[in-house]
Amino acid sequence: MTTNAVVIEPPESATASVIWLHGLGSDGHDFEPIVPQLPKNLTTHTRFIFPHAPHRPITINGGMIMPGWYDVFGMDLTVKQDAQGIRDSEKILCNYIAEEMERGISTKRIVLAGFSQGGAIVLHTGLRYSHPLGGIVALSTYLPLADTVENEIHTANQQIPIFIAHGQADPVIAFEHGKNSAVKLEKLGYPVEWQSYNMEHNVNMDEIFEIGRWLSVRLP
Repeated sequence: MTTNAVVIEPPESATASVIWLHGLGSDGHDFEPIVPQLPKNLTTHTRFIFPHAPHRPITINGGMIMPGWYDVFGMDLTVKQDAQGIRDSEKILCNYIAEEMERGISTKRIVLAGFSQGGAIVLHTGLRYSHPLGGIVALSTYLPLADTVENEIHTANQQIPIFIAHGQADPVIAFEHGKNSAVKLEKLGYPVEWQSYNMEHNVNMDEIFEIGRWLSVRLP
């Protein structure tokens, strides 16, 4: 499975893992350069796994085939959603989690992270996962299939800590979608840390610093 992912092994034996999903049209190399910018007290013992999404036709891009975790039908991502594609990618992510468990990593020391489409998949999967995870990092994204969440939440992750961040000038996934998702999760009782930044659909150094701080607390 990890042959379809970029894997960065820590200098010491791994006692924690971060599985980080990229956005639409990108690949597992996209967030690879972030690892050296994270705190040493995190990266010395944490394995980073950056899976490549399967290639699929994307409706909004005229059916062009590209790496994607699910199909996108229109600019408002919450109106018509590719439920089957989302659930297929949930299975892919669960396989990566299972692989880390086989390597001896406790699920409580596995954090799911993702940007844009990848962030939607980690939110979807983490809330429904049947063993307690270490946390969720959701960047420039939204809560997919939000109307099914309350019925599908798993008690194992009812208190999972969630870091959500969004660019205030995001032209791809509206800022309101990110903010509304954070508010909904808080209403459901999740411990959410919400951050917003003066940027578009990307990450910046301030955000990377906050992610590093947050991850260091979750994966000491």
